[in-house]
Amino acid sequence: MNKLYCIVIFFITINFISCTSKNSSLYEGTTSPINKLVSRLIPEIADKIKFKIINSPNDVFEIVTDKNTIVISGNNYNSMAVGLNYYLKHYCNTYVSWYANDKIELPETLPVLSEKISKQARVENRFFLNYCTFGYTMPWWQWKDWERFIDWMALNGINMPLAITGQEAIWYDVWKEYGLSDKQIRSYFTGPAHLPWHRMSNLDKWGGALPQSWLSHQKELQKQIVKRERELGMKPVLPAFAGHVPEALKIAQPNAKINQLSSWGGFDDKYRSFFLDPLDPLFKGIQHKFLTKQIEIYGTANIYGADPFNEVHPPSWEPEYLASVSNTIYSSIKNIDSDATWLQMSWIFYFEREHWNNERIEAMIRAVPQDKMMLLDYYCENKEVWKMTDSFFNQPFIWCYLGNFGGNTMMAGNLDEVELRIENALANNKNMWGIGSTLEAFDVNPMMYEYVFEKVWDSSSTSSGEWIKNWADMRHGDVNNTNQKAWSILHDSIYKYPARLGQGTLTNARPTLTGSGNWTTDPTINYNNSDLFKAWGIMLQHPSEKESYKYDVVNIGRQVLGNHFSVLRDNFTQSYKSKNLVKLKSDGVKMLQLLDDLEALLATNNTFLLGKWLNDAKAFATNEEEKAYYEHNARNIITTWGTANQSLNDYANRTWSGLVKGYYKKRWEMFVTDVIDAVENNKSFDETVFYEKVTQFEWEWTQGKEIYPNATNGSSVEIAKRIVNSYKDTILK
Repeated sequence: MNKLYCIVIFFITINFISCTSKNSSLYEGTTSPINKLVSRLIPEIADKIKFKIINSPNDVFEIVTDKNTIVISGNNYNSMAVGLNYYLKHYCNTYVSWYANDKIELPETLPVLSEKISKQARVENRFFLNYCTFGYTMPWWQWKDWERFIDWMALNGINMPLAITGQEAIWYDVWKEYGLSDKQIRSYFTGPAHLPWHRMSNLDKWGGALPQSWLSHQKELQKQIVKRERELGMKPVLPAFAGHVPEALKIAQPNAKINQLSSWGGFDDKYRSFFLDPLDPLFKGIQHKFLTKQIEIYGTANIYGADPFNEVHPPSWEPEYLASVSNTIYSSIKNIDSDATWLQMSWIFYFEREHWNNERIEAMIRAVPQDKMMLLDYYCENKEVWKMTDSFFNQPFIWCYLGNFGGNTMMAGNLDEVELRIENALANNKNMWGIGSTLEAFDVNPMMYEYVFEKVWDSSSTSSGEWIKNWADMRHGDVNNTNQKAWSILHDSIYKYPARLGQGTLTNARPTLTGSGNWTTDPTINYNNSDLFKAWGIMLQHPSEKESYKYDVVNIGRQVLGNHFSVLRDNFTQSYKSKNLVKLKSDGVKMLQLLDDLEALLATNNTFLLGKWLNDAKAFATNEEEKAYYEHNARNIITTWGTANQSLNDYANRTWSGLVKGYYKKRWEMFVTDVIDAVENNKSFDETVFYEKVTQFEWEWTQGKEIYPNATNGSSVEIAKRIVNSYKDTILK
């Protein structure tokens, strides 16, 4: 009798759950992950928003007004979060940024919807991040930063984030088991900001030895990261072993087939990485140990990132060898996780196309069973690899927008072209499994990323021009024709061109009479700076107190001044060539004054503060020695990048308050002084001597301990208005 009773109760319960799901009548509890997200971000209206579950095989959300309550329905928490964000952006003119310190500003009264809003995702997977982001943006993040960022990802529908924090703690234990000492292992790792390139097998040892306290901290942080990501419906992409091993393993395992990889980034040979041939019997054992330990501590979503030859050359280019490598990597992962999918970047297929021809690409990716390798088409706004490779020879791929290299603070993004390419890719590829972004760093073009992820849910005929109007209103805080006009100019004239490798305004470049000192700081723009200046001036006509508006004021002004600096430098060079000493001095004063104006503008916004970057790095220290260690690493990555005469010098250039005053202006002051001195003494400017002098200054700066402000100073709008009045006659002439 008891058994029959239990069976009846079981089927009644199942039927109830099924019916409530189908009818969307089950409210989510207040302690659910989506309700906790609301309480974190917008607690003042948490009681006015409720969530329901929709039973749907596809990702979908619906929004309705029920009396005084906004009801958001979705098939999972991720879809619900997208629905919430859609309501905030399109009806409340409220912007939620990815930074923990940015305020979220709501209207006094929640808008009522006149009809139901319903959207369905057009792709299943929405990928985000890049190995490099963990060095150029995230190395000094604490949990409060990650918590806000994960919420931002959920709001934007991202459900496949790269999750590579804390892997060094796992590797430490693995290499210990192979007989390596504490010193050997920690010295094999690079400094914190350089870890992405260590993880991609580009670089070993630079900036090591990595402190043990760092390993422990990152291990605990990763536990929090992946736990929260999974709570919000995401599938974190964890790393797998791709062959990168410590040099010391050659001694511990003398019979192992270990080769040194090709040099990278201009670093000395002692920093080159070592690669264990996947065909060596040791390979599967290392994979087994690493994945077993990683899954035990961080869990798994069955997706693993592995990139054996990113910007380095394999021991052999023979297709058969590449196929064997690929098959071995996948099978070694599958031995631990039978449901595993291998996620790989396709950046190298574009970046080193002279080596990666279609025969080699096909051999590598077709060696993995169908649908068990997913490719990230990395830089689609510029070059779509799916078009070069017969749609990746039918293996699934994710269309990705990159948008930023190195964290360089250039306004860039081809909005209309991105829309066309996304629609074309969706229409012509059955194996396009997702849309994503592979940005190297955050900061200057948030509009582009919001647009890309919103396109996932919008197949309507809404024009990008209409989308920009809503964006302008959201940034300003209300429907504002003036701000719409400014953003219309940005849309029509500025956001037409993709980000490029090696960008930077001339303010951030090594000083020279012509050119820009290094390939990493190309200041070329494809628009008229006067158009950008006009948009800036129009935006200032109707100020707003919203933080997003003030950010735009600083960001646009930063680019205007950076562009104009090239004009001033060219004038200075012409005065040098004509030996017009009076004008030469006057031109030099104008150059340095612009840098002072730029510094003052940047100091008004928290996003553009060098002091915050350095303080965040030093906060990881457990003693004074570590404090100096972290600060040097933080200074190094954004300036010289590596050694004193590194080819990557200024690759991560960024127009930040403190960096302008304490680094870029110092270089230009040295330059102006030496050029004027040469003319006064009837000599030619000695570029070789200056090069040596500026290189010495750069390296000494990375060792410095000057304190830079960690708090904003001044009014963004008032300082911007002053600068507009100062430059309008010269930029608009």
